[in-house]
Amino acid sequence: MTECKLCGVKDPLISSQLGLCPSCARNGGAEAVKIAQEAHAKVRARLHLPERIPKDPKGVKCSLCSNECSIPEGGTGYCGLRRNVEGKLEHLAGIDVGILYAYYDPLPTNCCAAWFCPGSKESGYNLAVFFYGCNFDCLFCQNASHKNIIEGFTVTPRELAERAGFSVRCICYFGGSPEPQLPFALKASQEAYHKAIKEERSLKICWEWNGCGNKELVKKAAELSLITGGNIKFDLKARSPTLSIALSGVDNSRAYENFAMIAKELYDKRPHDPVLTATTLLVPGYVDEDEVDSIASFIADLDATIPYSLLIFYGAFAMKDLPVTPVSQVVSCYRAAKRHLENVHIGNLHLIGLSCMAEFKARLL
Repeated sequence: MTECKLCGVKDPLISSQLGLCPSCARNGGAEAVKIAQEAHAKVRARLHLPERIPKDPKGVKCSLCSNECSIPEGGTGYCGLRRNVEGKLEHLAGIDVGILYAYYDPLPTNCCAAWFCPGSKESGYNLAVFFYGCNFDCLFCQNASHKNIIEGFTVTPRELAERAGFSVRCICYFGGSPEPQLPFALKASQEAYHKAIKEERSLKICWEWNGCGNKELVKKAAELSLITGGNIKFDLKARSPTLSIALSGVDNSRAYENFAMIAKELYDKRPHDPVLTATTLLVPGYVDEDEVDSIASFIADLDATIPYSLLIFYGAFAMKDLPVTPVSQVVSCYRAAKRHLENVHIGNLHLIGLSCMAEFKARLL
């Protein structure tokens, strides 16, 4: 049983890597942030990534995401994809080259929007594009292989577009997260879409991201999803900035700004086929009923019909010591979301087992 480094409480739902109880992770202020940053620094050091977001006043600036790194001479950006080489910003992955792994995922797919997206009912394939590098540092990351950037394949926009052949109905970008490679993804998507138009077929462009990208690039990506019939999934990990830093290493305020921008400008343009959706991972103890209530309330203030999915957690990466989300937490979070939103879904239900699933259904009746 782990003891909270801030308040001293002992609880089986305290992550040993983080060292903060859920209450302190959310409400512990500057001291909690300091403890969290030290925890993230230890994890990132083992992976040879910058321990903190570089903010060198004399460094080279990058504006591809909300981190807005200022990288020192010889240093690397938080995502691991930008370097300061003799005072110039060098892109390991730029507009003309991506670092990724792509594969064909048979439809219907298990993506987070499958429960409402018409594309999931089509036959054919989703071209799943897994980007290496990320602007977040989630201790619970379920795709942590993205941190090993050297393992990724270098691909040009044309090469990726060519892989979206006749049997491909949609392209879905995830990772990591697409934000650090958005210029490449936009160029590849436009080439693939124009190719599909010439061949008189449809091709949806979809995004699964943390949402903290450059606002102008995010808007371009959303507009591309709108016209192609795709959708954008925001992973709204936490509403509390302190909890976001504790779990993911960074403040995710930009995600809410970008989400609101897309909801206000694009959502009503495709009311029967939602272009926008959100998910929240129910990290045991940490992302509780109050946190979900706040996120759902934010979404509902924009449009109560926006689809929202709550994902059941399983231990991964630096939070392997935490259990699957308790049924009681799943139920309370679901009820909190339903107080505000019309379309709420529970993902990963299989993780709680048949007996717990029966309990879950019984509690909701």
